[in-house]
Amino acid sequence: MDSIRERLGPWLELLRWTKPTGRLILLIPAGWSLWLSPSAPPGLDLLLQIVVGGLAVSGAGCIANDLWDRRFDGRVERTKQRPLARGAIRPTSALVLLIVLLSLSLAVVLSLDEASRQLCLLLSIGALPAILLYPSAKRWFAYPQAVLAFCWGFAVLIPWAAAERSLTLQPALIGCWLATLLWTFGFDTVYAMADRRDDALIGLNSSALSLGNRAVVTVRACYVLTVVALGVAAASAGVHPLFWIFWLGASLLMQISCQSLNHRNATMASFGLHFRRQVQLGSLLLLGLIVSRGLSG
Repeated sequence: MDSIRERLGPWLELLRWTKPTGRLILLIPAGWSLWLSPSAPPGLDLLLQIVVGGLAVSGAGCIANDLWDRRFDGRVERTKQRPLARGAIRPTSALVLLIVLLSLSLAVVLSLDEASRQLCLLLSIGALPAILLYPSAKRWFAYPQAVLAFCWGFAVLIPWAAAERSLTLQPALIGCWLATLLWTFGFDTVYAMADRRDDALIGLNSSALSLGNRAVVTVRACYVLTVVALGVAAASAGVHPLFWIFWLGASLLMQISCQSLNHRNATMASFGLHFRRQVQLGSLLLLGLIVSRGLSG
């Protein structure tokens, strides 16, 4: 049993399944999209397809990130123990798993309803270059977190297209997409704060470094605009009034969660805690949508 655990351990670390926060945070915007779409709530089959596809893409993104960064991760305190950085997994083996996960993602898209399959396939193909190239953005772009936010936006577009069989522009879709981009840029900027010193020494970019003293103010602004955009989307979708209690609570708690970021003695643990808080608050908003849709139905 211990032998199996030792063998699987590095692979679970590579996929970040030992720290599921990052996997859940990708599925939250997909949930927003599904429960804001006109055909909400989604059927169980579609929900399972989106979850499996999201987990596969998320895992592929983690592997692509570590393959790009394996020569840098060993020089960064937060990442020096990652499997590729410490040599627990060979790059060629990781590449094989990357291909397997991308193939699984493709299989999920091909399993979608025929009416939505082609559109979702086009969106998936459009997302792939950004997902694979995002890890390199920190080498050539001052705000790589914006590239990640763009990738995250497909977590809204693909589920919506799968549910509605189209991407007709409407306030609910636009608001959900904008909310996802802003929220992602905000929480990933905080995530990058933990690496500021190491990134500066290595010569890598991040929005946390580029924004400097304006980072926390920018994160707060992102969260304000996130809840405004999602609020517009929810109002346009005609959600039950109960949703606004969830919305107000999440809005306030997002701002409260930023208070610790201003402290000069903020630690890597506090940045990680903030990131996990966003999973909880994003889930609170999703719960509000699920409950309100249930009551509206």
